[in-house]
Amino acid sequence: MAEKKGIQKQPETPESGGSKKRIIIILASIILLIVLIGAGVSLFFFLKSEGEEDKKPSSVLEVPVPELQKNTNIGPMIDINDFIVNIISAETSHYVKASFTLELSNEIVKEEVVQRMPQVRDSILLSVGNKTYDELQDLQGKKQLKAELASKLNAILVSGRINSIYFTDFVVQ
Repeated sequence: MAEKKGIQKQPETPESGGSKKRIIIILASIILLIVLIGAGVSLFFFLKSEGEEDKKPSSVLEVPVPELQKNTNIGPMIDINDFIVNIISAETSHYVKASFTLELSNEIVKEEVVQRMPQVRDSILLSVGNKTYDELQDLQGKKQLKAELASKLNAILVSGRINSIYFTDFVVQ
């Protein structure tokens, strides 16, 4: 009877199947977009960390590199030769044989150091003699000794200062 009235039944089209395809395509697009964004972010951090590794030395080869001083002016220098000092040791007697070169700030202080040489030598003898054998064996102990000597000697001087102390001979035995 339905055929007679002009109402015809149309064959059923699977609209739900077409909408499922659209949802799958949209989800696949979203997943692909997320994967691409994640890959981009990962690549960014990977390249950024490579650049930072180039700037930092590796932990295996941690050798301090001294910075080059832009100021190439070297002050006047005074040599202090042949110190032989007994140092603190519990086991046996040890001593240090050392020679120093003092870099000074100006010529006026050079004259003052020459005049005050007994005070300078006394300060060096007391400072070195107060160190232990173990302290003077490693680099850090020697750097600490230099800093201590510079501080004590600069406290004595009035007309200038000591810029640097250089060991020209240093034997611990």
